[in-house]
Amino acid sequence: MYLIEALPTVIGTAAIAPALLMLWLVIAAEERPGPPAQVWTAFLLGAASISLLGLARAPFAKMVAAPDNPWAALAMHSIFGVALPEEAVKVIAIVLVSSTKRRTFANPMDTVVYGAAVGLGFAAYENLAYLVQHAEMWRSLAALRSVLTVPFHGALGIIAGAYLTIARAGTALGANRHHRDWSRLSSRLLMLAGPLALHSAFDFPLLTLQRMPDLDPTIRMWLGAASLLIGFSSIAFAMRLVRRVARHHAPRTDIARERLSQLRRMWALWLAGGGVGFLGLAFVLTSIHHWLINPERNLTLALIPIGLTSILLGIALLIVTTAIYVLGRNRIRTSGEGFSSAHGGG
Repeated sequence: MYLIEALPTVIGTAAIAPALLMLWLVIAAEERPGPPAQVWTAFLLGAASISLLGLARAPFAKMVAAPDNPWAALAMHSIFGVALPEEAVKVIAIVLVSSTKRRTFANPMDTVVYGAAVGLGFAAYENLAYLVQHAEMWRSLAALRSVLTVPFHGALGIIAGAYLTIARAGTALGANRHHRDWSRLSSRLLMLAGPLALHSAFDFPLLTLQRMPDLDPTIRMWLGAASLLIGFSSIAFAMRLVRRVARHHAPRTDIARERLSQLRRMWALWLAGGGVGFLGLAFVLTSIHHWLINPERNLTLALIPIGLTSILLGIALLIVTTAIYVLGRNRIRTSGEGFSSAHGGG
């Protein structure tokens, strides 16, 4: 029992596994999963973007503190204290990652995947921080966040990425053919405005419940229900956008689908390797931290080799899968695209 509570293996798994699983589901919807380096860069940028929240919140500090009305103060905090800074840093990360391939932009789903990776990287880091800070209740917190909060952050990233790719693709993804310029502009506005509106609407009931504990039980029930409804509706809307973008690039033959399924299996190994390595690193660092706090408990230090083994296993998975991908990518891509094009050309 002490081992489970003292070391971050289970907590780390609970923190990042939901994010990696949802990222895989989004990647599996893509016909030609993009470069692994790009997706991992997006994931890491999403996690690193949390460090910019202080700067993003600074311009709005006076606005958040200004209202005397408690309801107005909650609304201002949910919009300018939480939603806008978080969504702004995520959108910046999505644009940075996707712009590196803009000139050779061929597959609109790439940007959707980058958006998911940024949102889920942000969610994984935030989730790990929450679980470590509240270790005494990490089980219930992990269950709640894995079902709603982590997918919600990923969904907001998907929505931002989808609107960015729709703006770039124009009429190819259903933009209004008679008002193309307005469609492009509105999609770019929705890239930030959509996640901002959903995020602030999701947070407002939760902040109200947190800061007004004396509310009538019926009102508290309705506030909780409203937050759940907004969260799950956002996830459903994001999945709808994924299907909308993906169906324009679906494989057309059984052979093409088989080739692409091989690429997706490789992606599963990439995600597994990255997750195992991350957990091993968390295992080692937190074990050292526990030992420094209480050197008499040598059990945590003795278990560092387990963490190092996890890191080596993750690295091995990444190296082996990358080697297989590099050696076989031309055959996989050429075969899949060739059969698909031949079928479509007939």
